[in-house]
Amino acid sequence: MTNPDYLLKAAIKKVSDKLNEILVEKIEEATNIAQGAPEILKKEFDSLKESIIEEASRMEKAENIQTNEPNDTFENSKIKKALYEIEGINKQIDLFNKNINNQIK
Repeated sequence: MTNPDYLLKAAIKKVSDKLNEILVEKIEEATNIAQGAPEILKKEFDSLKESIIEEASRMEKAENIQTNEPNDTFENSKIKKALYEIEGINKQIDLFNKNINNQIK
């Protein structure tokens, strides 16, 4: 039979090895997730932007049908302003993505 000291040392070594293996695996998973996060955020934001534009268009058409009036320039300028702000936010997200990617590398 093996000396109890060796059994204890062997158990500690094997548990340490297994914990290190699990830790490395989880770090790799976290790294992969972190690398994909900026792209996921960009896709979600693009989807939100498209939904907003579609909703604005739908609302504009609904209002035009109710009033039977041509497009109002004030409404067009509001939409242009909103699109400009969305574009600015998109640029900020792109910059954020680049910063995250540079920090990960």
